[in-house]
Amino acid sequence: MMLPTPSTSHVCFDRIYEPAEDSFLLLDTLSSASESEFLKHRFSAESSCAPPLVLEVGVGSGVVLAFTAANASSIFGRSDVLTLGTDINSFACQAGSQTIRTALAGNEHLASVFLDVVNGDLASAIRPHSVDVFIFNPPYVPAELPDFSRHDRYNALPTGHNATSFEQDSYLLELSYAGGEDGMVVTNRMLEQIPGILDIGRGVAYVLLCAQNKPELVKKQIRNWGAGWEAETVGSSGKKAGWEKLQVLRIWKRKTE
Repeated sequence: MMLPTPSTSHVCFDRIYEPAEDSFLLLDTLSSASESEFLKHRFSAESSCAPPLVLEVGVGSGVVLAFTAANASSIFGRSDVLTLGTDINSFACQAGSQTIRTALAGNEHLASVFLDVVNGDLASAIRPHSVDVFIFNPPYVPAELPDFSRHDRYNALPTGHNATSFEQDSYLLELSYAGGEDGMVVTNRMLEQIPGILDIGRGVAYVLLCAQNKPELVKKQIRNWGAGWEAETVGSSGKKAGWEKLQVLRIWKRKTE
């Protein structure tokens, strides 16, 4: 059964990343039979474990986090998940929050709780080892990073104006796709934070990469984090010139004796 995609009709895509192939790959992966089975086994309400906290860094339009919250019963086997987001783009925080609230509204059988979308850099505001499920669709395009010296000026409406400029919109969109050398500068910063934010016993992360990000090398590096760390490709968008164009990695830590 196809699960509904949340509406983003209210989002201004001049300055917020529009859902595309990578976004929909995350939706397909999280709701696939294999990942649903994995997540239900890990977080089933029948196991009497506390409701899982789902964090998405870089919520953008909010479509992925809204989909996860609204379809919690199908994905996790329980309807009481907690959802939290962060984004460096304050306009995305506002738009993403509306997407999530709209997706949850009117469903009296759904106990999922949306906490907030925090305007901040990656997971810097997140309490250590508090995240059960982490989702990240990073700026993965190999392109020069934005000029962050402009961030404070461009992260809000200009004083005395009720609209953003073309230059401001261009900067805000750059935040969503420009990943620096190999498209991995931002992703590497986030990967460094993952062991510190995931719940020690049951935390799992989903990170999207493109072929230029060298996903096989990334998986090898993750497995070298220490005993028990695993990384596997659990979703892909098909091959191009022999390479998986887009991949979703599942990162988790196996229990060790």
